[in-house]
Amino acid sequence: MEKLDEALVNLRQNMRDGKKQSEFYDLFLNSSFFVPVLEESEQQEKAGGVMPLITEADGKDYLMLFSTLERLQAWAPAARSIQVPGYLLALNTVEPLNWALNFGTEYFKQFHPAEIAWLRESVESCNAEAAGRQQA
Repeated sequence: MEKLDEALVNLRQNMRDGKKQSEFYDLFLNSSFFVPVLEESEQQEKAGGVMPLITEADGKDYLMLFSTLERLQAWAPAARSIQVPGYLLALNTVEPLNWALNFGTEYFKQFHPAEIAWLRESVESCNAEAAGRQQA
């Protein structure tokens, strides 16, 4: 079991415990995730970018995130992926996109748009605070 898995289990067992919430979200933002991407098109290659694979379920769009390459490969054996830190995911995800972390495992967690927006605000606040300290 990974540290993130343990933090998720602790969060589920203690939903009202702010320390457990903080522990999980801090670990999430400071971890890297494997994000499946679409096969590169000629246009993407010229632009030097990649497009994440977005899946749809129950009328909602999901960005799939996996904490290990093995978990990604269990979900989609031939999928190409990139590795992205959690804080960058938070900064670059816009509504109404949801996240699906470790889909197909017992450590699966859905992140809803409001939760993602809260994470983005948290990262932006920390970045602003750090920038203020550097200027002082």
